[in-house]
Amino acid sequence: MKIIIDDKIPYIQGALEPYAEVVYLPGSMTTAEVVRDADAIITRTRTNCNASILAGSSVKIIASATIGYDHIDTDYCEKAGIKWMNAPGCNAGSVEQYIASVLMVMADKLNWKLAGKTIGVVGVGNVGSKVAKIADIFGMRVLLNDPPRARVEGNRGFVELGKILEESDVITLHVPLNPDGEDATFHLADEHFFAKMLRKPLIINSCRGEVVKTDALKDSIQSGQISGAVVDCWENEPNLDLELLALVDLATPHIAGYSRDGKAKGTEMSVQAVSRFFGWSSRNWKASNVEKPSQSEILIDGTNKTTEQILSEAILSTYDIREDDSRLRENISTFEKQRGDYPVRREFSAYTVTGKFSNPKVIDKLRRLGFRI
Repeated sequence: MKIIIDDKIPYIQGALEPYAEVVYLPGSMTTAEVVRDADAIITRTRTNCNASILAGSSVKIIASATIGYDHIDTDYCEKAGIKWMNAPGCNAGSVEQYIASVLMVMADKLNWKLAGKTIGVVGVGNVGSKVAKIADIFGMRVLLNDPPRARVEGNRGFVELGKILEESDVITLHVPLNPDGEDATFHLADEHFFAKMLRKPLIINSCRGEVVKTDALKDSIQSGQISGAVVDCWENEPNLDLELLALVDLATPHIAGYSRDGKAKGTEMSVQAVSRFFGWSSRNWKASNVEKPSQSEILIDGTNKTTEQILSEAILSTYDIREDDSRLRENISTFEKQRGDYPVRREFSAYTVTGKFSNPKVIDKLRRLGFRI
């Protein structure tokens, strides 16, 4: 048995060596020649698993340690009898933390109070559901748009995209990249999308770059159709549109889902999937040695502070998006390196908040976010 594993997938070394020959390689080196005699591939989004590398190989299963799977030619795999798996929801908590940081930073920049603002969540899967939860904790009015779910579950709880465009102060995108079909999302946010906005919302894209049409976003910023933009996912990355980079309020190198917790979950799901497929005993394998935060206790003096100020202090103590923004702007050419060498980021559950709080409701909100108290 032989398994090819992307060498940037963390915590995985040693997990499958008892069962197979394991070869660790950069994603760009996962070629047809390399995989010809491989039985399994464990990969990330930077390796296109299609006929050009899979044809004539002995690959039986592909596991991607990522939420997305548009890098896997699923039609070809199904025709060739190759099982494929992704890791849905593995990074949902990480993106939740990313959006929480975005909202706190941008609320300060725009002089907003989040409570009472309307947020439109487009795509309400694992990630979008968590984003909706934090927005509710912040006291925001939440509008949900997810046509595939609405068709299955009924329209109750969901709204049409037009309502979100007309009524939202913030619009955050959490859809998969579908190039065509009834639920096509390629260039979902195009000129017509932005033209329908009535409240000049803040736009956040942390799903896929091609969901937003770059020229349309640039035009909407320059014309004042929107109040601001935050971009984590870019068309044609790692080759960023430098004009767009200069225009957006916050720019990050596709790392919204890059918490160590999310990475560990993605690795676990991949190892477990391959183990189940081959009937190995590591089907319940868990990642070990996940790095701890440098300071896991957050001390807050809540005296004379609003609930939103306390939540902001706690959230930004775990992750301040402005640091990622600064790193990217300082050295755009290292986009991929910044992803590969991303610093340790842990989610809320890795932290304990202590301090004085005059309002007991703050404690409940902190707990709902996942903090220990």
